[in-house]
Amino acid sequence: MALPELKQSATEARLAALVLPEGGCLDAARRAALSRVQTMGLPDRRDEYWKYTRPDTLTAVEAPKAAVFHADEAPMFEEFDRLKVVFVDGVFDAAASDDLALEGVSIERLADVQAKDIHWAKDLYGVLEARGQSPVERPLAALNTAFAQDGVVIHVTGTPSKPINLIYRHDSDSSDAILHHVVKVDSGAEVTLLENGPAASRFNKAMEIDIADGGKLHLVRAQGRDHERRAATHLFARLGAEALFKSFTLTVNGVLTRNEAIVEFTGDDAVAHLAGACVGDGDFHHDDTVFVTHDAVNCESRQVFKKVLRNGATGVFQGKILVKPGAQKTDGYQISQSLLLDDDSQFLAKPELEIYADDVACSHGSTSGAIDEDGLFYLRSRGVPEGEATDLMTLAFLAEAVQEIESAEIAAAINERLYGWLARRR
Repeated sequence: MALPELKQSATEARLAALVLPEGGCLDAARRAALSRVQTMGLPDRRDEYWKYTRPDTLTAVEAPKAAVFHADEAPMFEEFDRLKVVFVDGVFDAAASDDLALEGVSIERLADVQAKDIHWAKDLYGVLEARGQSPVERPLAALNTAFAQDGVVIHVTGTPSKPINLIYRHDSDSSDAILHHVVKVDSGAEVTLLENGPAASRFNKAMEIDIADGGKLHLVRAQGRDHERRAATHLFARLGAEALFKSFTLTVNGVLTRNEAIVEFTGDDAVAHLAGACVGDGDFHHDDTVFVTHDAVNCESRQVFKKVLRNGATGVFQGKILVKPGAQKTDGYQISQSLLLDDDSQFLAKPELEIYADDVACSHGSTSGAIDEDGLFYLRSRGVPEGEATDLMTLAFLAEAVQEIESAEIAAAINERLYGWLARRR
């Protein structure tokens, strides 16, 4: 079917402004992804999964400018011993990064991998993204696969002694970054990945994660605090038997953030927990779109997303659990909640269950409401100032999502940073 004229012209204009990397072991995957983009067209508001979020600024030929935010605090995760991999406006910065050698893992730059004729990443690059295009099309992810010039390729063969920290720095008010990461976790291996920073004025990131039988991956992301940035991130994960995947994303500030997560269970007895917490103020639009497919027996999935919104901020949650025939004993749980601190903010939710097996335990819920006045009165009656009391109750509201972080030390650091950010807004 031919694309509508407006969508086709917008897609052609965007593609014409980009340069397709050629040659090397990733060439076929890039060309296949380009074909997918041309067939699907870039998203617009008529698309079902974009009706709550305007994609215009994410698909425009030129990135809208975003003033560089000068942080008044130490970078996130600074207190932890970790291996730092730094990108500045979407380009790897070797001088700011650590030596990429670490026991139990190999880390290579995508730009180096794509120049090779043979590499294990050839069997994964673009593969999970392509699988994730059905039943919902994700053209911005395909655009990423086709045109990403940089990123990292990580092969986890054991248990590294410290986390790997992908750090994104924004230095140019007109930067337009496209990064693609590939992570392969071998059987029995385990790793923690940390991500933080705003990356660019406009950021398109994809991460493909393949976890073999018994492998474990913990991902903790902190997005912010740039006020004017725009970002679309895509997370594709495939889990083997008895694999574990836990992901948490914290978002503060930003004009527009769209985080997509697509998880597929292909092996029995696997576990995937996806969680997110966001704090939005004013001209802030935050969209979590999640799709979890159960295609194996006795697997557990959790989706826990909390949003705190005020001064006209908008939050969106679109989450689906698909249980395929034969995926018996599935345990799927989904909760999305918003705390609205004024009458001007809004929360738009679309929770979904689609089940084709009869021995399952699946549930979903979505609520939106104001702060608990009784709890606020209790704290104030004991001498806690109103602003501080509101912040404490906000942290309590977000706690269920933060608790999904496996490491107590990292969870404590997230809570401490959250409290500091909230205190600044009093």
